[in-house]
Amino acid sequence: MGTGLSHFRGFVAESFRDEGRVEGRGVAVPDEARQRISSCTDLAVLDVWFERAVTAATAEAVIDGG
Repeated sequence: MGTGLSHFRGFVAESFRDEGRVEGRGVAVPDEARQRISSCTDLAVLDVWFERAVTAATAEAVIDGG
């Protein structure tokens, strides 16, 4: 699935991905949220969730917008 930044290639994009992996925000993802995210095939919804995930403090805030 190619949403978010996964389609960007190159040194700068890879360095951002590496930085995110190293910093790890530590947001807990309950099993129910993980299942809902994993099973979603609507790219528009996934794009919204991706945008929210940048600043969200919880998985619920990503999915529900709260």
